[in-house]
Parts: sequence; structure tokens; C-alpha cells
Amino acid sequence: MNVITKQDIVRKLTSRKFWVAVASFITNLMIFFGSTSDTIVRVGALIMAGASVIAYIIGEGLADSGDSYVVGGVEDIPGVKIE
Repeated sequence: MNVITKQDIVRKLTSRKFWVAVASFITNLMIFFGSTSDTIVRVGALIMAGASVIAYIIGEGLADSGDSYVVGGVEDIPGVKIE
């Protein structure tokens, strides 16, 4: 059984691919139910704006807490630039 860790959740919530998938799913539902294109564009923009805010809040929270976490196989330590 796989255990979902804090890092897994953070990685998903800060992933652009995840939020594009969410926006795509919701806008396709709106198309199916007959929403106007103007409404669909506004909702998609709202989702992506919300995703940016969520990613910023999580990123700042991790930086403030001093936690290190792994992204893409490379250990990122907030406040330390890895080259």
C-alpha cells in the first residue's frame, strides 16, 4: 500500500499540469451542459488564477517552515540555490 506524503500533496497542488487538467475537465463539463463560450473562458481563467494563488501560498509556507523537499529527483532546500 502506498502512503501519500505531504510532499506528494504539495507536488500535485503546485503542478501546472494538474491545474490545467482540472481546468480542462471543468470547461469540458461546461461545454457539455451548454454554457456560453464567454462563461467557459472566465471560469478557466478563474481556475488558473486560483491555482497560482494556491501554489504561491504553499511555496511560501514551505519556505517559511524551512522544510526541504524533493522535486523531480533533485532536493530543493528553500532559500538555497542548487545549480
